Amino acid sequence: MKKEEFTYRVEAIRGQLYKTAMLYLGSHAQAVDALDEAIYKGLCGYKKLRKPEFFTTWMTRILINECNNELRRRKRTCPLEELPETAVEEFDSLPLKEALQKLPKELKDVIVLRYFSGFTLAETAELLNIPQGTAATRQRKALQVLRLELGEEESYEQK
Repeated sequence: MKKEEFTYRVEAIRGQLYKTAMLYLGSHAQAVDALDEAIYKGLCGYKKLRKPEFFTTWMTRILINECNNELRRRKRTCPLEELPETAVEEFDSLPLKEALQKLPKELKDVIVLRYFSGFTLAETAELLNIPQGTAATRQRKALQVLRLELGEEESYEQK
């Protein structure tokens, strides 16, 4: 892969990467910073990528690591109670945003990658470095929690 191809491929998935960062971090500024850092790290290491067909998965993994680093920095710098209330703008008025934020991290990761970033279950498992069965179980649990949180359990039982 050459530098020009790297640039072209990053531009093709930039929106998807940004959306993923927003869902992880909840802040436009932090999402842009994490995305920039992920692209920089990808640019520094693109020659190490063995299988170019996994470029999107590889870049998403770098981005997730950057988001996790930012979340760890956040925990060290200010208590959770003092964090500003920020979220993806499209989800501000939706109960889904609140329900998603209440999920444990391992369940939230699977939902963000599967339903908001568009990865398959196998790709999600690979990105999170977990077995595919574990990813499926976490997805199922997360969906159950979200249904309960959003009050949709009754509608499923009535059908």
